[in-house]
Formats: sequence, C-alpha cells, structure tokens
Amino acid sequence: MPRIIFKCPYLKGGAKSASHLNNYVRYMATREGAQHLAPDLAQCPVTEPQKQLVERLLRDFPLSRGLFEYEDYVAAPTQGNASEFITRALEDNADQISKRENYVDYIASRPRAQRRGSHALFTDTDEPLVLSQIADAVAHHPGNIWLPIISLRREDAARLGYDDAAQWRELLTGFAPEMAEAMKIPVEQFRWYAAFHDEAHHPHLHMVCFSADGKSGYLNTDGIEKIKAGLAKEIFRQELHELYGQQTMRRNALTQDARELLRQITEQMQNGTLEDPKIEQLMGYLSDQLKTTKGKKQYGYLKAPLKSVVDEIVDELQKDERISQAYGLWYELRDEVLRTYRKDLPKRLPLSRQKEFRQIHNLVIQEAVRLGEIGTVFPPLEADEPVIPSPEWQTLTAVDTPPEQVQMLLEQLTQAAEAGQAPAQYTLGRLYRDGGSVEKNHLRSVIWLTQAAKQGDRCAMYALGKLYLEEDDLPTAMRWFQQSVELGYTLAQYRLGKLLLESGDADSNTAAVRWLTDAAECGDPYAQYALGKLYLLGKQVPPDHDAAVRWLKQSAAQGNESARTTLERMEHFRGPSVLSAATRLLHHMSRIFQEQSSSGPIASIRFTDSKLRQRIRDKKIAMGHKPDDHEDQEIRMS
Repeated sequence: MPRIIFKCPYLKGGAKSASHLNNYVRYMATREGAQHLAPDLAQCPVTEPQKQLVERLLRDFPLSRGLFEYEDYVAAPTQGNASEFITRALEDNADQISKRENYVDYIASRPRAQRRGSHALFTDTDEPLVLSQIADAVAHHPGNIWLPIISLRREDAARLGYDDAAQWRELLTGFAPEMAEAMKIPVEQFRWYAAFHDEAHHPHLHMVCFSADGKSGYLNTDGIEKIKAGLAKEIFRQELHELYGQQTMRRNALTQDARELLRQITEQMQNGTLEDPKIEQLMGYLSDQLKTTKGKKQYGYLKAPLKSVVDEIVDELQKDERISQAYGLWYELRDEVLRTYRKDLPKRLPLSRQKEFRQIHNLVIQEAVRLGEIGTVFPPLEADEPVIPSPEWQTLTAVDTPPEQVQMLLEQLTQAAEAGQAPAQYTLGRLYRDGGSVEKNHLRSVIWLTQAAKQGDRCAMYALGKLYLEEDDLPTAMRWFQQSVELGYTLAQYRLGKLLLESGDADSNTAAVRWLTDAAECGDPYAQYALGKLYLLGKQVPPDHDAAVRWLKQSAAQGNESARTTLERMEHFRGPSVLSAATRLLHHMSRIFQEQSSSGPIASIRFTDSKLRQRIRDKKIAMGHKPDDHEDQEIRMS
C-alpha cells in the first residue's frame, strides 16, 4: 500500500457544473473537521493592492486624509491599518461610491484584503479569501476545474508535521509550479485553493485548481504520476534522503570504477579464458562505423542505427551473471522509493533502456573508439611534403606578401619553368596545386609537375601521386609513387607501403613491409611508427615486442606524439583484439555495480570464480608464464 494517495478528478466548466462546483468549494472550506487557517496579518506590511486602493481613495476623496484611521496608516502602514482606513473611507463615502461603477467593478473583481471569514480555504497569497466570491468564480469558470485530493496515514502526517494546515500551505506554495507544469498550465495562469481536513485516521487535503484564462490545461496519466511522485519526494524528503544517497553513491561508484574493471577482464580475454563472439562482432562493427562518424562520439549524438548497436551491446553485457545480479540489487533500492507512492510497480527495464545508467552507453562507445585507435597503423600525416628551400617559395607562401611582389615572382618562376628548369616547374606545380597566394589551378599543376617528373624529379613524382590520389585515380597515383620510390624517395616509400597494406591484397603485404622498412631505416618517423604498430599488433608480420618498441622509440624521438602515447599504453593492450575491448566493458560494468562502502546489501557482492581463475592459470602456464604471473589479488569472482 502506498504511503500517499493522490486523486485528481475534474469537472468541465459551464452551467451544468456551476451548482456542483459552488457546493464543492463551500464543502471543502466549511465542513466539520476542516481546520481554520487564521494567521495574524494585521501587523504584516501593507500589500500593493491596498496601497493602490488607498491612493485612489485619497485622490477621489481628499477629505479622507483627516480621518484618524489614515493617521494611523501613515504612522504604521500595515495591512490592518490599511484595512481600517479603507473600510472607514468606503463607509463615509458610500453614497458617492455607489454611483461609480469603476469602483464597484474594481472591488468586486478582487479578493478583499481587509477581513477573513470563518472558513478553512487558503492559497499562496497572504490576502484573506472571501468564500462566496471564490465559490462563485469557480462555479462560473468556463474551463476545466481539477479537484485533487491528497491523503496520508495519520502516523505519517503527525510524524512529518502534515497535521497542520500551515505546513500544507507551505508545501503547496513551493510545489505549485510543478503542478502547473504537469497540468500544462502557464505558471502565471495557475490558480489553486485548498483546505486541510484533519480526519482521525487519514488526514487529507482538498484542492481546486484551474487556469485563469479558462483555456489552457491538460492533465494525463503521466502528469498525475509526476505530481504524485513530486509530492511524495517533498513530503517524505527526510526519510527518502538515505535511499537517494545510496542510489547516487552506487551510480557514481559504478561509473567511476568502470574502466579499471574493464582492464582486468582484458587480461582474461588476452589469455583466451573469456569468449563472447556476439560482443566481438558487435564491437568490431561499432568501431569501424565510428571511424567515419562525424561529430561527437557520444550516445546522444549518434544516429538511430548506431544507437541500436550500442543498445544491443549493453543488453549482451547484462547477460553476464555478475552484471545481472548487481543491476537487480540496484533496482531493489529504486522499487523501495517507488513504493512510497505507487501500488503497482512498473515493469523493470533492461539495462540498455535505463536512463540512470546512460553513461554505460558512452563507456561502450569509448571502448569502441579506443579499439579503433589501438588498431590504427597509419595516423594522419601532419606534413608529408618538405618546404621547398628557395627564397621564392618562402615569399610566395607567406600570408603578408604584397600582391605585386607575388605577381613578379610568379612571372620569374614561369620564365624559368618554360626554360626547362625542373625546380621551377616543381615549385609552380606545388603552388597551383595547393593555392594560397596563387589561385588553385589543377590543369597548370598537372602540366608543371609532369614536366618536372619527366626530368627525373622524384619530389614532383610524389606530388603527382598525391594529386591523383585526391582524385581517386589510384592506378595513376600508384604508378607515380612507384617511380618516386625507385629513385629512393622516403615519403613515397611510406605512402606506397601504406597503400599496399590498405588495399587488402595479401600478396602485396611483403612488398608493403619492405617499403615501410626502407623508409623507416632512412629515418621517416611515420614509417617507424607504422612498423612499430605492425609488430605490436601482429598484423602482416609476426608479433615482435622488441621490434615494436625499437621502432616506436625511434619515431617518438623525432616528436611523433602517436608513438609516444602508444609506448605509454602498451601494457594495456598487449595483443589487443575486438574481444579484449568487449572484456574491458564487462570489467567496467562489474565495478559499476560494486558498493564503495563496507555497509549495505551491495557490500556483500564478491566476484571470485575459482574455476575461471584456475582456467586462467592453466592457460598462462601453457603459454610459458609462471603459475603466479600477473595474479590478481584484489578482484575475485564467485
């Protein structure tokens, strides 16, 4: 049985409901058992409406300044003194006021602030309420009228202080914006009145809610659930604080420790003791797709097809017994909160649809991105062509060179190129290809680079290869790269080796590795990095840890940040695979569901599977490791 009951019937406005609504308002305000709210407003500061009315009376009836009541008001402008003055001024000038319809309309259209009748009605304003006016306004309201009823057990109401109308008024005044939002009524249009009935067993509160404009307002099942949940959180705030704290601590602990556990399971995957071909396939596909995905690599920014892949991976992870058990324990805490205001608990959602653990989706994406980075052999080139060592090149590529000087140098280079000078032809080809101070011109670039290449300029051959590669003319690009390689150009050796490996032709692997090795031995940092990754990953060459370290160190020594980062992370991805990334996810997930504190139900979870640990030992021994090599002393599975 829930600890708070919330009902919210409604009536449509109009003549048919007028009598019913009028009687209902009077019933909730005056029935026996209703607690009268009578705060002492006399000494409170004067309200703005009272000020306006006082000023109007003084302007229309100047002699009223001579009244004792006005003297008291000037000395102490309180609500009580203002009320006394207004009453006296109206009484003294009743005959004149009756002839001024504007005053009658003004006074009749607003609650009277001067006196409070003997009823229990209250709202979020300090002004006394005139029951007859409110009942009449509600009865003739053209729009929907909602009649919420909030009921508590006597012991809860007494313990939490909700056996008093003032406490309810404070609660509803602060909660009104949330009710308005749930009812789809603009806050400035939201009107409500309430009365507290202090029944012996189930004290309860009656409300009347509506929109001042008579037009807005719509309350569905979700809105009722939102109001009910919000009221429960406010009323039982202190008692639920501990539960919320446990939930928050558990969720934060899960996210914080996720990465560490993933690395631990990676060790198991690398030793062949954990297999999950479906996760392997899904992680591989996701990693490949993310390589070409633009924008942020976060769940909320992915398109629906990729989100579905991430969801499927999370669902597969949930099948792990440890994850399933921990998720179930987390859900028990959540259900304990829901039982505060719900009789029937909602159906439990799979982990992939649980918003509380949305960060797990991003962990999956991070691992997939990391998987792609680990397998990347050829990072983007920062600058793969040298600066031409000539004054003309430096001047023409500078951003602040005057146009007249650019034109003069361009004419000089053209004359030299037409005279058959290969360096000038190569320089013009680069200028027209890349643009800048000179407008790009593809045809002129091809002409000048081709003439320089025919004279044996290996740099021009390489530049031509790049030009055709950008146009997706791979055969022509490969031909020019090959000619440049035969003349010993290091950049061409690296580029050709890269293209051969990326072609997927196994017969080309030997030639590709040879060209990369030649370039690496000549000091090319990109070729050194590529060779290091190939030997590290065991791609196209047998895995060789020493060779990988040697080439990566040489590349890092020349400032290659990718090589330096790879060296730092080598311990985390020895023999990396798609499956190892999937295992790291399981590691993250498992730690997500561990409690940091030593108390509470989650603290009893321990993961120590002796059979699995024995399989790991046997596998390590078979691979030549010592029996206690890399033994994990902290995380055990049972």
